[in-house]
Amino acid sequence: MYEIFAKLLEEHNLTRYQVFKATGVSQSSLSDWSKGKSTPKYESMKKIADYFGVSVDYLLGNEEKPVTQKSDELTFDDFTYALHNESKDLSEENKQKLLEMAKFFKQQQEKNG
Repeated sequence: MYEIFAKLLEEHNLTRYQVFKATGVSQSSLSDWSKGKSTPKYESMKKIADYFGVSVDYLLGNEEKPVTQKSDELTFDDFTYALHNESKDLSEENKQKLLEMAKFFKQQQEKNG
């Protein structure tokens, strides 16, 4: 099963650390999984599957083709992962405010060159 996870890491140019930061699945769980010592619990597998846009069945090797919601491969830098992690529990209203702030800063940067 870990082979599929490793393949997804490679395809998306990610590290286990970045997945840990984005999903909250502990590094020790991912490490034990890579060594064949354990398999993450279903909740953790679901977080990982959702993160990559695949099904848990695909991650477990029970499904041949991944279920993806994105046609383009996306890669994110550490800032994007940190922002995602910090903002995932915000209310919808605060998420909207954060988005508006980001747009404002982008406009200011474009004005200032």
